[in-house]
Amino acid sequence: MREHRLKVGVSGIRGVVGEFLTPALACSYAQAFGTFAGKGRVVLGRDTRSSGEMLKHAVACGLLATGCEVVDVGIQPTPTIQIYIGATRARGGISVTASHNPPEYNALKLFNHEGLFFNHYERRELLDIFYESQFRTAANEEMRSVHCDHETPMNMHVGRILRHVDAARLKTRRFRVALDGVNGAGSALSCRFLEKDLGCDLRAISVDPTKPFPREAEPRPDTLGDLQELVRRERAEIGFGQDPDGDRLAVADEHGRVLDNDDVLALVVDATLSSMPGDVVVNLTTSSVIDDIALAHGRKCYRTPVGEANVVEMMQATRSVIGGEGSNGGVIFPAVQYCRDSYTGMAFLLDLMERTGKTISELAARLPRYYRRSGKVAFEHGRLGPLMQALEDSFPDALTDRTDGLKLVLPEAWIHVRVSNTEPLLRLAIEAKTEQRVEELYGSVRKLLG
Repeated sequence: MREHRLKVGVSGIRGVVGEFLTPALACSYAQAFGTFAGKGRVVLGRDTRSSGEMLKHAVACGLLATGCEVVDVGIQPTPTIQIYIGATRARGGISVTASHNPPEYNALKLFNHEGLFFNHYERRELLDIFYESQFRTAANEEMRSVHCDHETPMNMHVGRILRHVDAARLKTRRFRVALDGVNGAGSALSCRFLEKDLGCDLRAISVDPTKPFPREAEPRPDTLGDLQELVRRERAEIGFGQDPDGDRLAVADEHGRVLDNDDVLALVVDATLSSMPGDVVVNLTTSSVIDDIALAHGRKCYRTPVGEANVVEMMQATRSVIGGEGSNGGVIFPAVQYCRDSYTGMAFLLDLMERTGKTISELAARLPRYYRRSGKVAFEHGRLGPLMQALEDSFPDALTDRTDGLKLVLPEAWIHVRVSNTEPLLRLAIEAKTEQRVEELYGSVRKLLG
């Protein structure tokens, strides 16, 4: 049976281009978006995938057909697009990007007038319009045009971040920084931001947006070998790895060791709570190290289902000052924008190193120690319910949380199994205070899930 690789999730629609995600589908989805948003300006940008230009034109056609005016910002990081949407009071925006997914995928990420992912009610209304094909059709005299603005979004993004770090002191310090931009949407902005705005001595690879991704798109320890080698060869003090749309951040220390993404978020949370009053929001798969840090600062840590939109909604409801998704390297700092933003993460870590005088490995070593293991498991439709029930029955003394799949909380450990938002897979995450306990739990759960 052919695997159906088209997914409608919390952030939009994505799939394998050509076979499932077609220009006609992209145009129709854009017509639904334009009908929902109403007449006015809609921001449109993309990442560097080879299918991006084609799909961008299809989306522009759909928007124009409903009477929208299109502001084409070109190749931009997703957080940059989100900031620009909210700042310019557009009706909304679309980013043509599949983020960390392989290059054969692409997607439409949809944003409302604040530059935020659609909430549950907005998504439901948009999907009703899409499935019923009740699109607004602009009359000839209502037809608008496409305008380009490639510089303003980057300037806005950088300006917001620089309000929260001491750029003058960072320029004086002149950190030697390694960067792997995966030839993604952030290639130009990342080099400019680190070199010009933060004064770093930059050693960069894979920052040519005209070339294909040189590695797997998701920045993980097993995909960042070139960054690790660059750090060691150039004697960099820190290394940064991004995904193709610039919202995820991976970090290598001065020895070339890639930090766990949860520890990266933990360092940013600790730095933020040290200077700002407020609480924290993370997803269910993020490490308990965040709970420990929040407790140390006398703050609360709220948890949500996986997905940026879910975390942001809770952050707004609780007026939290920092949050994110440690499991995927996503830092969310509302004072810049309610979105995952690798640039805020880079700036905050460099600022923390400068203020404390400590290396990134020394800072990471101060964090409470947890061991983590994650994986993916294929599953057949119709078997999900029995699998989850069997898993729950295997740990009868665990506290259960069913807000996103199944999370089982054990003494000094937890297990989280959920359906992926972006792929037809089960995602498994396990954490414990000892490495032996993690391996025991991982082995037993994998065996149970088949």
